[in-house]
Amino acid sequence: MTGKIRAGGLSIGALARRAATKVPTIRYYETIGLMPPPFRSQGNQRLYDARQVSRLLFIRHARELGFPIEAIRTLLALTDGPERSCDEADRLATAQLVQVRSRIARLRALEAELERMTESCRGGRATDCRVIEILGNHALCAADHPLAEEGMAGA
Repeated sequence: MTGKIRAGGLSIGALARRAATKVPTIRYYETIGLMPPPFRSQGNQRLYDARQVSRLLFIRHARELGFPIEAIRTLLALTDGPERSCDEADRLATAQLVQVRSRIARLRALEAELERMTESCRGGRATDCRVIEILGNHALCAADHPLAEEGMAGA
């Protein structure tokens, strides 16, 4: 019964498969309060109902769109109070769109710099390599592309 919600609910493993996420992620969402505590069977197994499946799918979709946890928390509060104004949801989505556009602009600048760098490479020995020279001297870059930008370092 991995895909169907039993009378008692889905196990955490079945929920993870249904939402294409990992069990530790579900537990984390429970710990930080994005997911409500699940019903527990007599054997203390977590069991999830259809509402919790929908909630996890909502969280997962919001994460895929890059929303931070606190924004998701606010959006979930709106889903819990459907009569409330959606102004806050619009504000959060607009802020996320601004962030995405900013990241895209940074990525396009990085793309242009890498393209310029690789086009200037003439092959040969490493001591004459333009790529290595540019990587060793940030001043040779055509544009500034700070490494410590959010979402860029270590990505």
